[in-house]
Amino acid sequence: MKKNETMLDHALANFDRAAALLAAEFSPGLLGKLRQPKERTELRLSPQLTDGAIHSYTAFIVKHNDAVGPCKGGIRMALDVTLDDVTALAMEMTWKCALIGVPFGGGKSGIVAAPGQLNAEDKEVLVRSFARNAQRHIHPLVYVPAPDMGTSETEMGYIKDTISHSMGYATTQGSYVTGKPVILGGIPGRREATGRGVAVVAAEALGQLGGEMRGAKVIVQGFGNVGSVAAAVMAEMGACVVGLSDEHAALYAPGGLDVPALLAHVKQTGKLTDGPSGTAVAHAELLEMPCDVLAPCATANQITVANAERIQARVIAEGANGPTTPEADAILHKKGIFVLPDILCNAGGVFVSYLEYTQEAQQEQMTGAEVRARLERRMRERFQLVYETAQQRRWPMRDAAMYLGVRNVCAALVARGALP
Repeated sequence: MKKNETMLDHALANFDRAAALLAAEFSPGLLGKLRQPKERTELRLSPQLTDGAIHSYTAFIVKHNDAVGPCKGGIRMALDVTLDDVTALAMEMTWKCALIGVPFGGGKSGIVAAPGQLNAEDKEVLVRSFARNAQRHIHPLVYVPAPDMGTSETEMGYIKDTISHSMGYATTQGSYVTGKPVILGGIPGRREATGRGVAVVAAEALGQLGGEMRGAKVIVQGFGNVGSVAAAVMAEMGACVVGLSDEHAALYAPGGLDVPALLAHVKQTGKLTDGPSGTAVAHAELLEMPCDVLAPCATANQITVANAERIQARVIAEGANGPTTPEADAILHKKGIFVLPDILCNAGGVFVSYLEYTQEAQQEQMTGAEVRARLERRMRERFQLVYETAQQRRWPMRDAAMYLGVRNVCAALVARGALP
């Protein structure tokens, strides 16, 4: 990763590669239109917290493109989140939604705050302040938020309650937010959807390489909602999970970690440190250990030019958004490592959000088994589409995924005609 490069730089680099592949199909003006977000908004939140003082926070909302449908994307709460970060994430949500085949465009929100430094009451007040100030942007036909880093189904429940209360209704009509608690109109399996999707496409990739998940050695970076579920599901498939990490610790065991025991330990303590299974190793070292599947499910820019040459995985399953820099991508491709790009690999969350969205609009209820079956079928179908495109055109999987996603958005813009 070059000095001062941002997530937006990397998102634009990926788009520019796709635009070059589409240059014979669409005009430069049309492709150029997709290089810029449709709308970027900065909000100032000033809630009074439990210490009795008024605090000031910055929040961002970016709507990248809504040609396919209302913008969709989570609310990230982090002290270092920037407007450019949110723009990059919104852009990649556009391609992700178009690739996985749901009628949404790309959006994203960010709240500049450290969730770990807020008590439960203050976090609720801050999220409700965001919902009040952002309400004119949030609507089932405009922008539909969801959980992201630093937020969860709990905060989505607060947002739904804040909006419905402001309307004077018992509930909202239609889906203003997804990833809610099931009791408030959420859907079973939404929290697990992203991690389960990662496991499903990783298994598909191993199958194409002549292997299988049973007996495969797996390393997962990140043990939050995505990484913990991905590790648990791959272990259920018969994989040998040899490495796990969170921000506090990295654990390794060549014979396999006890994933259920570590899940229970983290539920009790909040971190992998001093877990009942495995030996502590350096975070950087864990990424470079030999394995069949390496699943970076933590944050962006984890695989860079600094370590790409030393990566020894057969398959990289990108559970996080943007964990691999464009320069590292080229190195991994040259090494013959099969990379499952984030816009495919972690798209299970937005697919199940779509199921939640339609369920709420139709006032129906889906079972967990129905959600799981539909999720796994869609992930396998889209993996196969991207894989066949990559094989036919002799492209890396990321190029094939970006080509298909961007092409679908371009087709929607053409179908809409000349927009102002």
